[in-house]
Amino acid sequence: MAYSLGCRTGVLPLTIARERAGFGDVFAVGEFRSLWLAYLVSVAGDQLALVAVTVLVYERTKSPLFAALAYSAGFLPWVVGGVALSRLADAYPRRAVMVTCDLTNVVLVSLMALPGVPVWALVVLLACITLLDSPFRSARSAMLPDILTGDRYVMGTATMQITNRIGRTSGFAVGGIVVAVLGVHTALVVDAATFALSAAFVRLGVKARPAASTKPKGTQDTADATIPREPSTIRRVFSDTRLRTIMLFGWLVPFYAVPEGVAVPYAHQLHGGSAAAGLVLASGPAGSMLGTLIFSRFVDPERRLRLMGPLAVVTCGLLSLCFVAPPLAASLIIFAAATSCSAYALAANAAFVAAVPSSWRGRAFGLANAGINVGQSLWFAAAGAAASAISPAVVIGASGVIGAVVAAMLAVTWRRLSARDPA
Repeated sequence: MAYSLGCRTGVLPLTIARERAGFGDVFAVGEFRSLWLAYLVSVAGDQLALVAVTVLVYERTKSPLFAALAYSAGFLPWVVGGVALSRLADAYPRRAVMVTCDLTNVVLVSLMALPGVPVWALVVLLACITLLDSPFRSARSAMLPDILTGDRYVMGTATMQITNRIGRTSGFAVGGIVVAVLGVHTALVVDAATFALSAAFVRLGVKARPAASTKPKGTQDTADATIPREPSTIRRVFSDTRLRTIMLFGWLVPFYAVPEGVAVPYAHQLHGGSAAAGLVLASGPAGSMLGTLIFSRFVDPERRLRLMGPLAVVTCGLLSLCFVAPPLAASLIIFAAATSCSAYALAANAAFVAAVPSSWRGRAFGLANAGINVGQSLWFAAAGAAASAISPAVVIGASGVIGAVVAAMLAVTWRRLSARDPA
């Protein structure tokens, strides 16, 4: 059984399954296991490389702004790739897009691992890798609803997010130690190997499917059988109040993820080194992992949508506690508690995918992911600049307050929409 919430013309009815699925249900699907294994081997390596570059830049420059800009290099290319390159996920077979991106990244990361590569070149190569993350992630996100249906999709998404959090937590937590002991080049070699393994898992374990936007012979032209110009995708999303609101809930990430952008100067403010910075970076993913597990496993699908607004407000608002300049242990608890509430994104993700047709799902996810990543890049850069002039704790607290205000506005809109179009 399922329930539907009406949407304006141009998107599918918003249909959410009532029955809850379990983690065993999603791992029983062979294609999902292959996607999951590919994701598992690459996440930790990516975070290890990112923290290595960020710490290296800060150690050489002693500048919170430059450290934040280096971290932002992992997000800024989404300005170009998030929207423009995500169309590849609809124009070409999605498995082929993923494998091609992985193999290209093996070459790029291998170049980063060469001795003598200057810091600026590492940042540029990191930006190029992120550019390819747009079509890769769009293809994977658009493919997942074809592999898992109903609440299994939500559980599959939760599994991917938990895997991401575990990988990020372990990658960030040990990143400083690995760089100190083995050096940045060893970390990058490991990252290159993870891309190669990811390509192998996807190629061997995921079924080949035709391009989603390919028009079968003998059919009439329709809006979903052709690839529209990219502004059309933007208009499709933003012209529908419900779809726009759902996506904007996802775009709140920069407000509550800001501790990542100023983790190194924040740790130094508390008289800690790279190990303390790693703990700050790890606390957010750890809290998010716990929240995702609880929200997906123990909250009914219908209730998830009702909790989306309140949890979005709380996840940002908790960061306002940083105004009192808490010590490191208390800060880690605050960051973990805040991101545990960010599990509301599971409901937003499920509602978003239910409302978008497969033929332009890749571009829709590209737009959604671009907003998150571009927002993080710009917000982290602004936070780094602010942290050069004022306390990083104040920067984090202010980000939380601003995010809570925006989240409250979205929550009011969502409640009004739900009341107008009841299940």
